[in-house]
Amino acid sequence: MIDSRTLLLDEKQVLQRINRLAYQIFEDNSKETEIVLAGIVKNGYLLAEKIASVLISISPLKISLAEVLVDKHSQVNKDISISINKKDLQGKVVILVDDVLNSGKTMMYALKPFLDADIKKIRTVVLIDRNHKRFPLSADFSGLSLATTHQEHVSVEIEGSNITAWLS
Repeated sequence: MIDSRTLLLDEKQVLQRINRLAYQIFEDNSKETEIVLAGIVKNGYLLAEKIASVLISISPLKISLAEVLVDKHSQVNKDISISINKKDLQGKVVILVDDVLNSGKTMMYALKPFLDADIKKIRTVVLIDRNHKRFPLSADFSGLSLATTHQEHVSVEIEGSNITAWLS
């Protein structure tokens, strides 16, 4: 069977973008002592882990990781939760991470639990921004901004340390 997918980013290119995103996050938060990287399950969290490892190697920031549990297909009818106590977010910078920004719906709902916390600021990071905004949300930092049709699908595959991005 012929693979009808197109490779957008190979592993080396993804890692270069992760490094750049980490540097941008550090530059934006250089006066902070601690930040929280909150990754949207599943790939957003795995991406947050990879960004955290780079941040640890390039900065003095204390990095806390949190998982944002959101059903990407039914955000309205399901509770959205985070794996960190909201008291632990007080006065902190939160960086919300996902792999692909399509319409903005998932990221918009993923922000919901943070609205009840007394955070200092929140930023959004995506590996790939497809620019199909249905919600008034944009990524503060993106690894790749890409114009696609609504029929096309962008997927990020993470298997262990191997990470690639595909268009189909």
